Amino acid sequence: MRIGELAARAGTTTRTLRYYESRGLLPARRSGNGYRAYDEEDLQLLRQIRTLQDFGFGLEETRPFVECLRAGHPAGDSCPASLEVYRSKLAELDACLAQLQSVRDQVAAQLARAELERAELARAADRPGGPEPSCELSTGRGRWTS
Repeated sequence: MRIGELAARAGTTTRTLRYYESRGLLPARRSGNGYRAYDEEDLQLLRQIRTLQDFGFGLEETRPFVECLRAGHPAGDSCPASLEVYRSKLAELDACLAQLQSVRDQVAAQLARAELERAELARAADRPGGPEPSCELSTGRGRWTS
């Protein structure tokens, strides 16, 4: 099949396919008339690359999976190098999740502190001469008060 058909079947662009070719991920075969020629195995390579990229893998991280398929394995994650990329990606994701959990904990602590302070202001407002709790938010369209 030609590059346009492969791109359409893979759900990508011919420009992307040429880029993958330049990076050595997609074989560069030419037919007798000079056109790029592809087959079903190339489509399988592309689907593997696209799936991994959809999961957040970088293009270079897809290389072991592509090489595994090229070696004749039925799946791109049948090889030890592919499994190592999975392990590395999981470690990266775990680190991101830990960082997000830390930020979440900080925001939750700030919220709890702010709610406590607001409750104290409300109690103080119930006393004669106590401050009146109010907020003004500027939205760019006017002012809100609560």
